Amino acid sequence: MKPIQVGLLGIGVVGAGTFNVLKRNQEEIQRRAGRGIEITMVADLDVARAQSVVGPDVTVVSDARAVIANPDIDIVIELIGGYGIAKQLVLEAIAAGKHVVTANKALLAVHGTEIFAAASAKGVMVAFEAAVAGGIPIIKALREGLTANRIQWIAGIINGTTNFILSEMRDKGLDFSVVLKEAQRLGYAEADPTFDIEGVDAAHKVTLMSAIAFGIPVQFDKAYVEGITKLGAADIKYAEQLGYRIKLLGIAKRRIDDATKRTIGVELRVHPSLIPSKRLIANVEGAMNAVVVNGDAVGNTLYYGKGAGSEPTASAVIADLVDITRLHTVDAANRVPHLAFQPGAMSDTPVLPMGDVVTSYYLRLRVADQAGVLAKVTGILAESNISVDAMLQREADEVGGEGTGPDGTRGIPQTDLIILTHDCKEAKMNAALAQMQALPTVLAPIVRIRKEELA
Repeated sequence: MKPIQVGLLGIGVVGAGTFNVLKRNQEEIQRRAGRGIEITMVADLDVARAQSVVGPDVTVVSDARAVIANPDIDIVIELIGGYGIAKQLVLEAIAAGKHVVTANKALLAVHGTEIFAAASAKGVMVAFEAAVAGGIPIIKALREGLTANRIQWIAGIINGTTNFILSEMRDKGLDFSVVLKEAQRLGYAEADPTFDIEGVDAAHKVTLMSAIAFGIPVQFDKAYVEGITKLGAADIKYAEQLGYRIKLLGIAKRRIDDATKRTIGVELRVHPSLIPSKRLIANVEGAMNAVVVNGDAVGNTLYYGKGAGSEPTASAVIADLVDITRLHTVDAANRVPHLAFQPGAMSDTPVLPMGDVVTSYYLRLRVADQAGVLAKVTGILAESNISVDAMLQREADEVGGEGTGPDGTRGIPQTDLIILTHDCKEAKMNAALAQMQALPTVLAPIVRIRKEELA
């Protein structure tokens, strides 16, 4: 049988890894797919460099549209990235009747609804395993392996850069800015790390997982996104003393009405979270990724591995190529839907605003070390019907001695007050924090980190 012919748009780190793994494991892959899969055409602006990677037997061009226009190409792999030209090329490939494989989480998180609708109308597949968690087959697990389950929640460490930074902060007791520079020196962080450290990359990924888990449209614009830039070494230390570790989590959670037991909304959020140190996911270190999925039948399942890199991501790209090779002759109505649920059965369940999210909290207040401060703080929480789960106080000599008051007065003895709360609505906590921050005895901005038990 004639091999499936693949056109590759962009042959950077992942593209080169895809070409090399496909070539190296060609025999094994053919045995699995039922026929050969060959990259026969590549588009890259640096034609000479691309040709040096793929050799003389592969056609290399500078114009991506020449790949799309080639009638012999069955599948187009898009590895250009971004929202601009990549979107145009993906839609043009679909219009030309080509199946598409992409690792572009940003594109799908923002424009996925349009792209998947175009693919369904044309009867072609868009596969995107590599868009979330690199080499971890989490899309396959959610879309197929857990299809019998009503997914309750997902919580994932899905950005290796931030996990490396948090791991180093904990191990070495250093502040964020110091570790970020080291991460950039080692190549774990980009020269401009904004998308990673501000949580945007993780939000793209959890948006895709939420759509597959709950059968809702991709809605990146409704995700709450908070990064790790405001975390200090003190917070890492205090969390450890309380039996927790801090991780940047992407969370998608079904909210159930207690009375009717019906789903009333979906929480979609990315932010630093305290996780009990005994949880497996709390012990995921360095640049590794991990995702916990809770289903009503299976309970908790954990998926762990390399979330980025040339060959780990190539592993996911090639898995998609094999799936398409197996299914491209199958009637479109009998294929696995792009977002797991049949297009006509997608839900309009709303993504809840962050103010409606219910969770528990870690609070750190730098306060004047004087009588009555604790009573005022706990009084505000009590008046707001926010109950305290645990409390920790560190004396002045443990947190830097004397500080500066809000009026500029120096020589005020200070202490750190750490409070863990029980569950409450975010809006209620926001109001209480505003009251506490206004106290003249609170000497610095209050640190608030959400807490997730993941039980």
